[in-house]
Amino acid sequence: MKKTIDARGLACPQPVILTLKAIADAAEVTTIVDNQAAVENVTRLARSKGCSIEVTKKEDGIYLTIRREGAPSEPAVAEHVVVCSTSSAAAGPLVVFVPSDCFGRGPAELGERLMGAFFHTLLDVAPKPKKIIFMNTGVKLLIEGSRALDDIKALAAQGIEVLACGTCLSYFELTEKLAVGRVSNMYDIASALLEASKVVEL
Repeated sequence: MKKTIDARGLACPQPVILTLKAIADAAEVTTIVDNQAAVENVTRLARSKGCSIEVTKKEDGIYLTIRREGAPSEPAVAEHVVVCSTSSAAAGPLVVFVPSDCFGRGPAELGERLMGAFFHTLLDVAPKPKKIIFMNTGVKLLIEGSRALDDIKALAAQGIEVLACGTCLSYFELTEKLAVGRVSNMYDIASALLEASKVVEL
């Protein structure tokens, strides 16, 4: 069974969610998108589900053809579910959630200074988070000129995954200015938060 999903013009994370639903009961799904962020998000989804993906650029959009690899892909999906189960939650990763470019409440200048100090300190403390998620004005910490940028780059170099909310970057017109991390979507962000053993919100 084949399905075609027209996700052109849809805001994040709709292309991912529609594709996820389609591959649940179709052996081949073609999702049509119109931006690179959607390409990357759907590609990550396909690979996480053990599917192959073929990207074809046409005049009217970018066509992502996703195919299930048959029986071998099923254990991978089952294994993923086990990892996310309640019984294994304690073994999940530590995630830092950054919803603002200021640390805590109070004067903005002080909050920005404290945020810079936090990321500088994080380089030398343990345990390290597996992921740091930036949303809302927090994405402003990931662009050139941010006092925390160098330290966040150093954390990324240590293997910590840095996720930036794509909708937030678009809202502030900062997508092209992202200097570290990758553009993410609400599906990935929600999954990361729910799978974490502990979420530290700044």
